Amino acid sequence: MKSKKLTFKHKVYKHNKALPVEIQKLIKQASKQTKFSYAPYSKFYVGAALLLENGKLIGGCNQENVSYPLCICAERVALYTYGAKTIKSKIKALAVTVRYDLKVLKEPCMPCGACRQVIQEYENRQGQPIDIYATAESVDEIIYFKGIETILPTAFSQSTLL
Repeated sequence: MKSKKLTFKHKVYKHNKALPVEIQKLIKQASKQTKFSYAPYSKFYVGAALLLENGKLIGGCNQENVSYPLCICAERVALYTYGAKTIKSKIKALAVTVRYDLKVLKEPCMPCGACRQVIQEYENRQGQPIDIYATAESVDEIIYFKGIETILPTAFSQSTLL
């Protein structure tokens, strides 16, 4: 048997003031999106925002359904909105944040597995990585990843099918 070690590289910022102004605006937009979340069951309000190379921001928020498998995450709402608008400008960065009414979170919110796979698809489509910033409204700390491969190193991809 052969073993392979996968590494997990990321940066942690103690406050968003340490980030470029455009990323501070991106995180603020993701936070604003939590106000539009529909999360009456979990009380887990997630907002996401994309920063495009042309400087525009696209937001998304989670949408729950009493039949939980029909819910959709904020990250996928933002990415699918981008895809549906057939925008020519590439995605530069994604921020995701959460507000949770049932307890105070002690760490930033991470994209789920399905969202990681969708982010990978958009990176593949545009031929470049998307910077990812994970936050939570109750935490000052921001986790930064250079592209999805950092947190999804063995993604199912086009190369598997072709």
